[in-house]
Amino acid sequence: QLQASGGGLVQAGESRTLSCEASGITFSRYTIGWFRQAPGKEREFVAFIRWNRSTGYADSVKERFTISRDNAKSTVSLQMNRLKPEDTAVYYCAATQTAILSESANWNAYAYWGQGTLVTVSS
Repeated sequence: QLQASGGGLVQAGESRTLSCEASGITFSRYTIGWFRQAPGKEREFVAFIRWNRSTGYADSVKERFTISRDNAKSTVSLQMNRLKPEDTAVYYCAATQTAILSESANWNAYAYWGQGTLVTVSS
């Protein structure tokens, strides 16, 4: 089970940190990804962090977002800086054990999903 939290209303340019807490899985063995879905748009990849702490980011968030993990607490954080109105979306965290690096950005590879947390960025 995954529980995402931290969403809310922020002004453009501000920062926000999302958290994803996992239970019921051997957390340290999983790649955790963040995806988002804006109204009327398809779900898109945001960032992932693999079991070995290697990370990947969508071009649209690179240099602004930072993903990190705390295996002792079974949590992953997504630090979002310099938020833009186009970052407005429901953000989902998900877990996968895929060993294929290129699949880490593919939402179809993720077996477990959190319920989503809404981030609204006003201009």
